Amino acid sequence: MNSTPFAPARKPWPRATVRPIVLNLLVTAYLLATCNATFWRYLGSALADHPIARVALGAGFAVWAFFIVSLLSVRRLQKPVLAVLVIVAAVSSYYQDALGTIIDQTMMQNVLTTTVAEGKHLLTPAMLGHVALRAIPGLFLVFWPRVRRGRIIPSAPKWVGINAVALAVIVAILAPNLRYFATTLRGHKELVHTLQPLATLNSTLGYVSMVAGAHDIVAQPYGTDAKKGPLLTTAKKPVLFVFVVGETGRAANWSLGGYDRDTNPLLSKLDIVYYPHITSCGTETAVSVPCMFSHFGRKNYSYDKALGSENLLDVLGHAGFKVHWWDNQTGDKDVAARFHVRFMTKADDPAACARGECMDGVFLPPLKKFIASMTQDSVLVLHQIGSHGPSYWLRYPPEDEVFKPACHTAQLSDCTNQELVNAYDDTVVHTDWFLAQVIDMLKASTNIESSLLYVADHGESLGENGLYLHGAPYWMAPDVQTHVPMLMWLSPTYQHTMDLSMTCLKDRAAQPASHDNLFSTVLGLLDVQTKVRDNALDLTAGCRKDAG
Repeated sequence: MNSTPFAPARKPWPRATVRPIVLNLLVTAYLLATCNATFWRYLGSALADHPIARVALGAGFAVWAFFIVSLLSVRRLQKPVLAVLVIVAAVSSYYQDALGTIIDQTMMQNVLTTTVAEGKHLLTPAMLGHVALRAIPGLFLVFWPRVRRGRIIPSAPKWVGINAVALAVIVAILAPNLRYFATTLRGHKELVHTLQPLATLNSTLGYVSMVAGAHDIVAQPYGTDAKKGPLLTTAKKPVLFVFVVGETGRAANWSLGGYDRDTNPLLSKLDIVYYPHITSCGTETAVSVPCMFSHFGRKNYSYDKALGSENLLDVLGHAGFKVHWWDNQTGDKDVAARFHVRFMTKADDPAACARGECMDGVFLPPLKKFIASMTQDSVLVLHQIGSHGPSYWLRYPPEDEVFKPACHTAQLSDCTNQELVNAYDDTVVHTDWFLAQVIDMLKASTNIESSLLYVADHGESLGENGLYLHGAPYWMAPDVQTHVPMLMWLSPTYQHTMDLSMTCLKDRAAQPASHDNLFSTVLGLLDVQTKVRDNALDLTAGCRKDAG
């Protein structure tokens, strides 16, 4: 009987054996070296003239990072925790390095409340490559060595001692010049918000804590005394107010405000009031949208306060308006929590959604039907997709591309700055077309008296100073992320019924204003009488012909 010899056994892959502290030190050093280019750049800029202080503060941050890693990676949790930290740091570093994103609590709110359709555009080949180049070696570093652990009780004092020594080192480094370092950190908050993965972990915990703390908040009644004023009650037809909430509207690229390209060819021919000096409440939808509908104003706004109080739509509901919210974006952010929210789909207009995501033309067929069937005073909010990036070219029909060549990829680094600006400007032209279509539809409707207000929620960075997209913390946000376009249109019959002077409104529009003005301006525009309306913030105050 023939016998087959056994193949020689393969030698196992050689693996080093290390103590837990060594693995923590190695992974911390790896993350500091590979996933924190933005942090080191900011540190170098903040202390450019003080090299010794730069080294000291950098060392303090490095030891702090090791301390946090050591606290989190205990016993059998060590490798899973370290793996998570590597992946988080690899992903976060891409958005910091490539887009200039600061990952603070509001940015994590954006990330955790976004939709699949919105988020998928950020999963580019460059992003995946960046993450792979940092995560794969990092994960190998985590899982390759064996870890020699002592028994729990004898090891506990060592673990406590290691962390105590780390804290002592931090104190020794920073204490001699604590006031100087504290001043530096107050003036350069970006340092705290870019040290990865700690910044992302801290921001995530902050957002989770905020949401958990607000879980039982119930909106308290506000403006329940609201009623229709004497002018509104004289309207011979149902009144329709269309409030278009723009998305990612950058005022710097609107020709109505002085931009040297004709991005508003249709609106410029209409009798509208354009507001050239409007600043936003935030730099991201999750903050700006609820803030602009609240009565708190930017300085007093908070997530908890917005949830704990009724808003502008509720006050209009108290006054007897039928309120509707139609959405072509990421939702109403709880603004319309007490009203029906309708999401636009391909069924509303297949042509507008032919490329998978709906352009804003999707609103037009339903709007035509809505106007034709109106029988009572109504408020209709249209929440646009507008100019949302990074896939700007998907926001307008290919045949309507005006400025060429335009960027046709979500990987912005693959485009020249001019191609990026061209694509963004084309989105503005499409918004111009969309608003003109809505206004023309309202003008042609003889069964209603109508008005329209458009305002963007925030602006956009297109590569200036290395920043892209939006969401920068307000304390460091550039003007292009906070300076937004706003316009108003009133039908002739509406002007007559409300006794409003377009000349006065246009003169008033030249003055600086902000999202803080919206609450009282809408109430004033609609002649809603309530003690919560503030005439000092009402941009229509004093513009009624019988007022002066």
